[in-house]
Amino acid sequence: MDVPERRGALGLGGDQPDRRDRGLPPARRADRPGRGGDRPPGRAARLGRDVPPVPPVQGAPEAGVLEDRERLLAGPRRGGPEGPRDVPGGRPRRRDRLDARVPPVLAGGALRPLPDHGGRARRPSLHGPGRAVLGLRGVGGHRPGARVVRAPGGRVDRAPGGLTGSRLEGKGDAVEEAAAYERLGTKRLTLVDVIAQSVGLIGPVFSAAFLIPLIAGASATGHGAGIATPFAVLLAAVGTFALGWIVAQYAKRVHAAGSLYDYVTMGLGQRAGTVAGWIYYGGTTVLASAIAVLVGWFLHDVILVGTFGVSGVLPVALWGLVYVAARFLVLYTGVELSTRTQLTLALVSAVVVLLFSVNVILNAPVNSLRAFNPAEAPNLTGLFFGVLYGVLIFVGFETAANLAEETANPKRSIPRAVLLSVAIVTAYYVIAAYAQVAGFGFDLKVLLDPEVAAAPLFALGSPAAAGGYGGSSDLVLKLLEIVVFLDVLAVGLGAATASTRGVFALARDRRIPGPLAAVNGRGQPVGSIVFVEAFSVLMILFAQYWEGLFALPGQHHFFAMFAWLSTYGGFVLMIVYALTALGALRGLGDHGNQAGVWVASLIGLAVSVGAIFGGVYQVTAPFDMVWKIALVWIVLGIVVTLAVRGRAPAHEVLDDLRG
Repeated sequence: MDVPERRGALGLGGDQPDRRDRGLPPARRADRPGRGGDRPPGRAARLGRDVPPVPPVQGAPEAGVLEDRERLLAGPRRGGPEGPRDVPGGRPRRRDRLDARVPPVLAGGALRPLPDHGGRARRPSLHGPGRAVLGLRGVGGHRPGARVVRAPGGRVDRAPGGLTGSRLEGKGDAVEEAAAYERLGTKRLTLVDVIAQSVGLIGPVFSAAFLIPLIAGASATGHGAGIATPFAVLLAAVGTFALGWIVAQYAKRVHAAGSLYDYVTMGLGQRAGTVAGWIYYGGTTVLASAIAVLVGWFLHDVILVGTFGVSGVLPVALWGLVYVAARFLVLYTGVELSTRTQLTLALVSAVVVLLFSVNVILNAPVNSLRAFNPAEAPNLTGLFFGVLYGVLIFVGFETAANLAEETANPKRSIPRAVLLSVAIVTAYYVIAAYAQVAGFGFDLKVLLDPEVAAAPLFALGSPAAAGGYGGSSDLVLKLLEIVVFLDVLAVGLGAATASTRGVFALARDRRIPGPLAAVNGRGQPVGSIVFVEAFSVLMILFAQYWEGLFALPGQHHFFAMFAWLSTYGGFVLMIVYALTALGALRGLGDHGNQAGVWVASLIGLAVSVGAIFGGVYQVTAPFDMVWKIALVWIVLGIVVTLAVRGRAPAHEVLDDLRG
């Protein structure tokens, strides 16, 4: 194909008709700027060089053409300071583009092949004088296969949503480096999606159903806030909000998947950040497996056998495997399906439990502000432990940041999602905690009774004849059990989504094996998805065949495994929260509000360290093994970090991952 023969069609000169002139008399066409004899020279003429033909390359695969009509138009904008565009008719039509088979990278005037991470070349299009659009999978921001533009003389312009010209001007090596980084799918997630991710992993319905008595004092230590449990929840929320504020400030600067790992890196250095990522995403992977173990037991024993009185249909372990398979399909299909599923499950369950809690408050034998009086706590030690345990019910608030790379406007949406999630869940927890305290008549002995403390929400939902608020039948109780199960499903999906993004980020930076960063055709991290779900399958098999592992007397082994795994996951996440708060003093050292940074860091560090202390103080078997195994995992992470050099974090190489 001869390029000069189509110069007019490409907007490089010639007497091709201008679409803006359609319907105008010939006189008016001639009077328009840029028409007739006073037409300004084309861009190639202004640059003083001819447009060279694009040489064909033998063997280049046919991979399609990527286009960016708005960003890649040659010449100045219409009506700009330099006059009208030199491209007649504005944007070139699709049929007027010239496709040429060229190597993916043109640098310094030389032709150099550069395969993308999948080994596939792209065929560029000629949109203007001497410019070739180079499709590079792994470069760019809006989808795999973004663009790098090469102008005459080897100058490389900005890749839309990717690297800036300052990084790439005349430097083919920088393009090669960027192309080596795997990329996730399109930036399509909204504020609602990322809020759903954080709230989904927090699991407010599940926490309200089972963990409120822990804050009141139903723990191995025997310490708790007692009647002042709602007040302890508020104090825990203040500490969590401080941590959330730090995460929000980092989220304005880094928009990469697995952002928690990057936050610690910015504050404490590369090696500390890698160890933090090792700890954090190891913890979220364990949490995802804990829910997979729980789902089989909950569905079989609580829902099918307990609620509906039917046989379990399938064994407990097989129900867990079915859940893992379904979760794999959701994650493989796309993150939008994951977040929307979490939103639906969490919203339905939260609305039902919220309405029930309000009903309990309205019908409680007594209502009082005593629940918000710190003097109602047994002592300061009890209030202290209540706050420490209260922080645990907020675990997961930060996970919206893990989806920054797939969010349409991460600089705006992620900070809002993190802080709004804390605020929404705080209001929900305060209502649920007060409903439980008031529903049992402000009688701490009843709330901490072993049968009630195991599932206080279900105790309140029992029929009136049994002392509950469920009316004359057990329909309310059955409904509560179902919606709690729905929230459990959402928690597991949220934990798996966060884990896959974190494992992907570590693998992309080559801190762990690179194949874990593999991405499927939908832009989903299939390598990390397989890893996370395979670990969940392993834990289900352990629960099925290793009954002595983390066993609890009188409890089903699947529930005992869930209790231990979830305790471990929450414990190690608190360690990373503490590192994030500590590193903020340096990582946010240039922040405009230094007073806010210091206050948030100190408060966040205090509640995180306190929660870590609560995880090791007077804990009983098998939970006394949590901190010991966590220590082994941390040491292993340090060894791996020292042994594996890796490469620069993606947010340091890819400009669209920085704010």
